[in-house]
Amino acid sequence: MKFTYSWLKDHLEPTASFDQIVERLSLIGLEVEGVEDKAKQLAPFVVGEVLTAEKHPNADKLRVCTVSIGDGKGGPGDPIQVVCGAPNARAGLKTVFAAPGTVIPTSGLELKIGKIRDVESRGMLCSAREMGLSEEHDGILELPEDAPVGAPFAEVLGLNDPVIEIAVTPNRADCLGVSGVARDLAAADLGELMAPRVKPVEGTFPAPLKVTLEFGETSPLCPAFALRVVKGVKNGPSPQWLQDRLRAIGLRPINALVDVTNFMTFDRNRPLHVFDLKNVTGNLVVRRAKGSETLLALDGKSYTLDESMCVIADDRGVESLAGIMGGEDSGCDENTTDVVVESALWDAINIAQTGRKLGINSDARFRFERGIDPAFTLPGLDLATHLILELCGGEPSEMVLAGAIPDTARTVAFPLTEVKRLTGLEASEDEIRGVLEKLGFAVSGAAPVLEVVPPSWRGDIEGKADLVEEVVRILGLERVPSTELPRGADARKAVLTTLQLRSRKARRSLAARGMVEAVTWSFVSKEAARLFGGGADALALSNPIASDLSDMRPSLLPGLIRSAGANAARGAGDVALFEVGQVFLGDGPGDQRQAASGVRRGTAKPSGGGRHWAGNAAAVDAFDAKADALAALAACGAPVANLQVTTDAPGWYHPGRSGTLRLGSNAMAHFGEIHPAVLEALDVTGPLVAFEIVLDKIPEPKAKATRVKPNLDLSPFQAVKRDFAFLVGRDVAAADILKAAQGADKKLVTGVGVFDLYEGKGIDPDKKSVAVEVTLQPRERTLTDKEIDEVAGRIVAEVAKKTGATLRA
Repeated sequence: MKFTYSWLKDHLEPTASFDQIVERLSLIGLEVEGVEDKAKQLAPFVVGEVLTAEKHPNADKLRVCTVSIGDGKGGPGDPIQVVCGAPNARAGLKTVFAAPGTVIPTSGLELKIGKIRDVESRGMLCSAREMGLSEEHDGILELPEDAPVGAPFAEVLGLNDPVIEIAVTPNRADCLGVSGVARDLAAADLGELMAPRVKPVEGTFPAPLKVTLEFGETSPLCPAFALRVVKGVKNGPSPQWLQDRLRAIGLRPINALVDVTNFMTFDRNRPLHVFDLKNVTGNLVVRRAKGSETLLALDGKSYTLDESMCVIADDRGVESLAGIMGGEDSGCDENTTDVVVESALWDAINIAQTGRKLGINSDARFRFERGIDPAFTLPGLDLATHLILELCGGEPSEMVLAGAIPDTARTVAFPLTEVKRLTGLEASEDEIRGVLEKLGFAVSGAAPVLEVVPPSWRGDIEGKADLVEEVVRILGLERVPSTELPRGADARKAVLTTLQLRSRKARRSLAARGMVEAVTWSFVSKEAARLFGGGADALALSNPIASDLSDMRPSLLPGLIRSAGANAARGAGDVALFEVGQVFLGDGPGDQRQAASGVRRGTAKPSGGGRHWAGNAAAVDAFDAKADALAALAACGAPVANLQVTTDAPGWYHPGRSGTLRLGSNAMAHFGEIHPAVLEALDVTGPLVAFEIVLDKIPEPKAKATRVKPNLDLSPFQAVKRDFAFLVGRDVAAADILKAAQGADKKLVTGVGVFDLYEGKGIDPDKKSVAVEVTLQPRERTLTDKEIDEVAGRIVAEVAKKTGATLRA
């Protein structure tokens, strides 16, 4: 929401400085996002008068000018020599002068004294484009003849009016009009509110057309629709003050009639629409669109409508998309002489749904879907009529109203003690009553409970907590006392829960492995949800924000896979992404889980990917995903050494290149290559591997008697390593061999790992050779050769017993 300071002063007689007003806006909940002050930006530029303009001795298209900028005391001052290439540079012209050291706003160029074709130039005469005022660059700016020489250029053209931009939260639709912002500032004692009553317009003739609301058996989408005809208007450019205000907030002036409606939208938060009467056939009907009706809108685009959308139609067809945008055929131009002015109320939810379906974002839609003041429907029409009569002339008809203005009056019982109970702020009854009354609330009764009636423009006020918020934001959060939390005799417990700590540790460990954290939607399409074990009706959204975001996600992988695919489509194919967030397995209390998942694509291995002079990196594989999962599990405190790997990964993984990490029957993680059919359904190319961990399934750590770290216990004796090559059946898992070797002597065997796998010549086709390295770590004394051979024998025997393996010759 943008507005100028002078615009604000139309509704507020300030008693505070501009800087105080800007500061206070943020403190009362209207956060200031920026202040554009052209007066400060253009301060170095002054009015200069060209005294002489002679042809440059060394260039046909340049002129050597002498310029006066005065002496600051009303005198002529010393003339300044400037070389200028503008065709309109001439003696007697008043224009904009920039001295050396000045920075040009649009280019950032700092002016310096220089020579142009051997003639010294000590400044610059500026064009409109160089000042950032327009794209005009055919010549230098021509100022009025009575412009005072040496005066600041911004003041002469009225550019010393700061533009304030505020962020308005969805519940404060009343502050989408400058008058609403002024009301809040007046309540905060920064000025006096100027809110004169709108004088009704007396019509001089009956309106020549009627309007009806026709919704049949369906729910009405328009509670009230008012219109008035103004005949004999002269439509042309709007006055300069109106054009300046619209341009200041980023709107393009069109003509007086349209500019009045735009002004009303931003001044009073009252969107209106005007029709050219000669282009309206018969009477108006407000109804639902008929199937496949189309509308050529004012933005030049044609839209196909459906029966869920509300339209304004005449005997010819649809003339306007209700509350969102008018039609091109009935728009007003310089030939308009008779105009229909419309002021209506629309169903907020329907406006939002229609705008979303058609992809139209208009100022009218932005306001109607948030709710506007129903009581200002008819006064808004009267005020717009006054402006049209003032700017365009004409003769008004009587007002026509279809439907009825809804009565939004409601009473809220407000115990005064709620202010202190909810916020700790101490405020007297007079202060509370004063704040509410200045904000437009009707207050009756007396302590301890006030009876409060919210104004018609505050549809967001529902209960006493809302009233407390109003009191606190206006009186000031600085009045809320700072109170320390109570400290007991015992040491305070940890603030973060186990799940929160695991989430942080998982993020740190995955980021340390070169993965980039992503944040994806919590919603996925129905098809994607079904691919990953979801798609139940209980998890479908009743009002999705988009058709492809219709279901709560059963896994983090759909969003991560799509993100990896989007990166690849934009040239970043070697990408590693992870996310820690919630997944939804059902609508029950315990069906929401915290998960940590990641994907790797292309050659994005933990050691790095892409081309290299020493050789290209290999594509990612299931073992990269397994290593990521184990690293995150270890960081979260899972007993990684005791985990078993099984091949029963879910169906969205490749059946031969995936696995599950289990602790008994507890499946804590899945990893592997994503199934090609899933990638095809998501329109993503591979190779792509992934993992997913359910952080809730990691066992709780055992309580420790103390948080002190135990003493470092290292063996003083040299470790011994022995290699074994076992022949086993092709269906025997390497993990079974490692587990058996580890169990041969749990005290001495401290490490077992696979370092070679061989299948082929010299080996039975049904067999494979698995070579493992076993680390023996004595703790009491150095092992003898005999003791080492005995342990080796037990290892071979245990592996043979558990897997049927034999030592390879």
